[in-house]
Amino acid sequence: MRILTLFLAMAVFVGEMAASFPALAARSESIAVVVNEDAITMSDVNDRMALIIASSGLPNKKDVQEKLLPQIIGSLVEEQVRLQEARRLDLNVSPEDIAQGFAAVAQQNNMSVEEFRSMITRGGLNIRTLEAQIRAQIAWSKVVQAKLRPQVIVSDSDVDSYLERLNNNTGKPEYLVSEIFLPPASAQEESDMQQLAHKLVQEIRSGQAPFFKVAQQFSQSAGASQGGDLGWIAQGQLQRELDDALAHISKGQVSDPIRSASGYHILNVRDQRLIAAENLPSREQVRGVIGTQRLERLQQRYLLDLKSAAFIENRLAQ
Repeated sequence: MRILTLFLAMAVFVGEMAASFPALAARSESIAVVVNEDAITMSDVNDRMALIIASSGLPNKKDVQEKLLPQIIGSLVEEQVRLQEARRLDLNVSPEDIAQGFAAVAQQNNMSVEEFRSMITRGGLNIRTLEAQIRAQIAWSKVVQAKLRPQVIVSDSDVDSYLERLNNNTGKPEYLVSEIFLPPASAQEESDMQQLAHKLVQEIRSGQAPFFKVAQQFSQSAGASQGGDLGWIAQGQLQRELDDALAHISKGQVSDPIRSASGYHILNVRDQRLIAAENLPSREQVRGVIGTQRLERLQQRYLLDLKSAAFIENRLAQ
């Protein structure tokens, strides 16, 4: 389960967001988006915007907010779709589940629940938007466990093939990589996602926003909660477009956005070394890696199908 990790910059207040984004603040209780039988209000959008900026370390500037808005809307829509699918499957999220999720976020920030709740309140952020995000993440994790994980099978031959490729690369370079993955949900979102990817790269390179925090908040890959960590990657393990780019990224460097068939990728090479036999993963580690990759692809396809079948009316686009 991916749980949001917050590193709150408490100089950011919801009031600032309203003042600097009046088009949103003026209609706080009006409906922004309809998702099947559920509605997302302008208040929901404002609250999530404040949370995203505070937790990602991005500067609270109008151009940043404008680039973030489509992503905010997309995230809130996906949360509703995930919650609706959990309800359809009779998978419930209890108050105890929410409390445990909230406690996990507090622990990640080295705080007690009381300290964390107080910090959020003092910062002027609406705690309900965090609880809503946690609820959607828990609901989706239950959907994945019940419906998708049983479909993931990793055979011994799969493991053998993976290890053979690694053995053949002994003595060649491998890279310790983190990734931010931004998949456009539709052709209409292509331009928005491209602009967001370039804006995130700009803010990361300028030192305004740490890669780790941005990945936690924006990336849609399996390692997002760990700051986008992909671990050690050898040539040939990633998609061709990423593989080609990897060889030209120096240690400590952040790539330009890379377009693959599935979306936009931003890579950060944290370290580099030559592959040695003693560094090769165990069979169980390889089995876990393959299983995680397959489950991630299943999740993406399943969510895309759910969104395609949903009635979604974005009234902000009208």
